[in-house]
Amino acid sequence: MGRMVAWEYALLVRRYQGQGRNFHVSFVWYAPDGSRKDITAFGDTAIAHLNRAGREGWELVSAAEDVNNVQGSTEVHRYHLKRPIN
Repeated sequence: MGRMVAWEYALLVRRYQGQGRNFHVSFVWYAPDGSRKDITAFGDTAIAHLNRAGREGWELVSAAEDVNNVQGSTEVHRYHLKRPIN
């Protein structure tokens, strides 16, 4: 019987908030240990952040989007990732 793979999970959240020509995009990393870190400075697109995570062994498991366009615009994208525990 083969050895079971143990996984750890993380979450990347992209938040876009805007009204008219004013907008702000931020990225937050939720690590397996429960810590939270603003990683906006590491890139301005979700692809940049996902590629960075991929280089660290993370695999995208799923993505979800919430959009609220009432009185301005808010978008929240959640990227769920996993990687094997060494």
